[in-house]
Amino acid sequence: MKKILAMVISVALVMSLFTACGSKSETVKTGLAVISSADHSSKDAGDEEGLAQVDSTAVAVLVDSKGVIKNCAIDVVQTKINFNNAGEITTDLASTFDSKQTLGDAYDMKKASAIGKEWFEQANALADYVKGKTVAEVKGIALEDGYAAAEDLKSSVTMDIGSMVDAIEKAANNAQDLGAHADDKLGLGIVSGLGHLSANASADKDGVAQAESHYGVVTLDKGGKITSSIIDASQSNVNFSAEGIITSDLSGADFETKTEKGDAYDMKKASSIGKEWFEQAKAFSDYIKGKTVADVKGIALDDSSKPTSDDLKSSVTIAIGEFLTVIDKAGAAAK
Repeated sequence: MKKILAMVISVALVMSLFTACGSKSETVKTGLAVISSADHSSKDAGDEEGLAQVDSTAVAVLVDSKGVIKNCAIDVVQTKINFNNAGEITTDLASTFDSKQTLGDAYDMKKASAIGKEWFEQANALADYVKGKTVAEVKGIALEDGYAAAEDLKSSVTMDIGSMVDAIEKAANNAQDLGAHADDKLGLGIVSGLGHLSANASADKDGVAQAESHYGVVTLDKGGKITSSIIDASQSNVNFSAEGIITSDLSGADFETKTEKGDAYDMKKASSIGKEWFEQAKAFSDYIKGKTVADVKGIALDDSSKPTSDDLKSSVTIAIGEFLTVIDKAGAAAK
């Protein structure tokens, strides 16, 4: 009898072990990509104000070991900076710009949509469409001048998705093992405004309309803990003359993010800890792993938005106010 009881207990323990192992979802890679351009709506000043408009398409993905996309989030921010024919920026330098996902119905595209769907609804439909597909399959999505050609996609997505498809491919190729699991929620957040280099033109120097955006990705487990995160930023400059004429070659503009620039961003020499921007952004992401979004929002900052706690400022000495904001936004959007 004792032997039978021991065998039953042993089998129960083994079964519970297998159940526990089977309930843990697979590890997946987390990826972020940003593609920015300024050649769509930017224009010179004349009788009307000129416009430097930078459109940044951001995509976050979770990708499994076979290259299959398990989750996807898509957003776009349009940073619009006006200037006049006297070479003066007329947009308030303190202006901020909401992403299209944040704007929601206020983006007001539905009335011009052939299928009666707002931008965020169509972007989410595309994100759902690519789940379960590989990068090769996403690259193979049939497009006509950037618009979906396949009936199964264009029934829910009728806007130009060329840059989104490119960003999905780029994000999947960028994806890294950061600690996320397949059943984690995925969130993407963006904040945007005018960069500190924005300036009026003078007789001997072009003006600068600098669009500065920060991007944050988080994955959250069932308990709301951050399992992985990515932080990036972009500073996209559009130059204009004292007459309000755009002097940048917008068709050839290459607006890399700070992470993409890597050491070429050249901040290390001014860093008190000898770390480049992308290294400090990565250190911040590592620091918040295992924390909740509420924990991140509670990180203490000084008047210049730099961390005050010794355990964080030993590896991060840059201003991180926007980091906290995009993580908050990403956490709120996670699904």
